[in-house]
Amino acid sequence: MTSPSTPVSAEPAVVIYSGGMDSFTVLHRALREGYAVHALSFDYGQRHARELEVARHVCQALGVPHRVVDIRAIHQLIGNSALTDSSRELPKGDYGEENLTATVVPNRNMILLSLSIGHAVNIGAAKCFYGAHGGDHVLYPDCRPAFVERMNDVAAIANFEAVEIVAPYLHADKARILADGLAMGLDYADTWTCYLGQAHACGECASCRERLGAFESLGVTDPLPYATS
Repeated sequence: MTSPSTPVSAEPAVVIYSGGMDSFTVLHRALREGYAVHALSFDYGQRHARELEVARHVCQALGVPHRVVDIRAIHQLIGNSALTDSSRELPKGDYGEENLTATVVPNRNMILLSLSIGHAVNIGAAKCFYGAHGGDHVLYPDCRPAFVERMNDVAAIANFEAVEIVAPYLHADKARILADGLAMGLDYADTWTCYLGQAHACGECASCRERLGAFESLGVTDPLPYATS
């Protein structure tokens, strides 16, 4: 895994990088656009913390500056979610309000964006890349265009220095993101999508199903091992 050469004078940019497919693609897109990328990952007590291990590996291989920020202390405030509470059953099936509301982590993306914007100001970066995409609109309010637009309004006035939130896949689905990544020659074995952090992806949670659907729609085999295969 190699990183495109970045000019010494390249403009710095922050990329919120979870270790999943979407942010993995955004990370490489920002690198190919010539930005000096500073990747930020967050440990907020997610059950699928394996994604953070993947993020560390990718950034180390690329030589990209990377911080994993431990914000687990806020779990007591926003822990009412199946993604952070291992005692709750994780819903299975496709994305839909009727069965996956339990996976919403209250105010998660506003918190992560706020911290990332602060980091951007701190390092003199004018852009913060964010992997929200159209497939999440059905369930997650903080992945919808209205949320990103308003956060951008706030990011422009919250500090002396304006920061732009860049969400290149805001109106794209998972298949489009995957197609872009494959066109860049990316290896999606270097990502983690499953809501469970086990040795193999479950293949049954909404996140796995959406991922598998994207690969199937493009006629490509997913390189991750699945427990259901």
